[in-house]
Amino acid sequence: MPTSVLAQLGGGRVREVVTAPAAVLSEPGPELDPTDPDVVRLCADLIATMRVSPGCVGLAAPQIGVGGQAFCVDVSNHAKTRTCHGLIVLVNAVVTAASRNVKGREGCMSVPDLTGDVKRAARLTVSGRLPVTGEEVSISTDEFEARALQHEIDHCGGHLFIDKVAGAHALHPRKVYLPAADSRVE
Repeated sequence: MPTSVLAQLGGGRVREVVTAPAAVLSEPGPELDPTDPDVVRLCADLIATMRVSPGCVGLAAPQIGVGGQAFCVDVSNHAKTRTCHGLIVLVNAVVTAASRNVKGREGCMSVPDLTGDVKRAARLTVSGRLPVTGEEVSISTDEFEARALQHEIDHCGGHLFIDKVAGAHALHPRKVYLPAADSRVE
């Protein structure tokens, strides 16, 4: 992300994350004008909300109740990351090239109680527009970052990961970890 764009995406407000079965999560979002000040604020809010959400590596507009094609992804601090472009914020993104699919486990803040095995491209190229400037960019990546980008693009199109699992056997209850005894607040 260019520094000039990043500077204008600071100061977003934390928004409530919408959970299934909210209608906004199953409706394809319209394309947005990446230079519109409301869209720039939306992108700043997505970043702020992602940053305060433990374990979150991406968030799309429908997840904060806004129908539209905008999302952010940052896999920088995730253990499964191989390739990393840092913070990615895109508007109207599409997959322009993809490799063979591989199965991997996914979770989602909008489906808080489940994870699932989903087949996605292991390598891909995504094109989209940067908020603020509207500049078109193309990102080629692989593995975990590629999976995160596809997950968020799906959100913009009205799809959840649970729509892509290969049956009930591929859904799993999310594990909840309790803090260590010495770090618990009582």
